[in-house]
Amino acid sequence: MNNSHQDEQDELQKYLEEKAKRAQEKEQEAEPLSAYEACVLKESAKIHELVAEAQRENKK
Repeated sequence: MNNSHQDEQDELQKYLEEKAKRAQEKEQEAEPLSAYEACVLKESAKIHELVAEAQRENKK
């Protein structure tokens, strides 16, 4: 994969993560999360971090 394509993917991922974070914050203001929703968001964040770490390792 070339660098410009990887950079575009990284930028898209950052944009989507930021958008999800803003949506999550907006929802939290509206009503508290159930234990299930909190767990899902926590696991989702872990998955995003693992994907980002794998992409960083792939660049090396």
